[in-house]
Amino acid sequence: MSCVHYKFFSKLNYDTVTFNGLHISLGDLKRQIMAHEKLNTANCDLQITNAQTKEEYTDYNTLIPKNTSVVVRRIPPRAVKATSKTDVISQTEPGSRTSKAVCKNTISHFFLLRKGQ
Repeated sequence: MSCVHYKFFSKLNYDTVTFNGLHISLGDLKRQIMAHEKLNTANCDLQITNAQTKEEYTDYNTLIPKNTSVVVRRIPPRAVKATSKTDVISQTEPGSRTSKAVCKNTISHFFLLRKGQ
């Protein structure tokens, strides 16, 4: 039996995942860690990093050799990098003949205020 040693970033001690063969795929390793730790795939994903080389494994088909030590971090499922892009459109105010740039997110707020008058 072969094994990979893993530990969560916040823990001190390593646990072990056992498998047959010389390598385990990243996808299989994640599934086994999730099952061993009783984690739900809907609530989180795992970021796996080699403990010695600090290489982050990202491809589910990557083969991780036996006796490797990895560090595991829980991350949000399907982590997407947020962008701070704001849509700006031209808005003409009632009673005025000039238009101004308005953030798209504030338009509904603007109309709610106008209805209340």
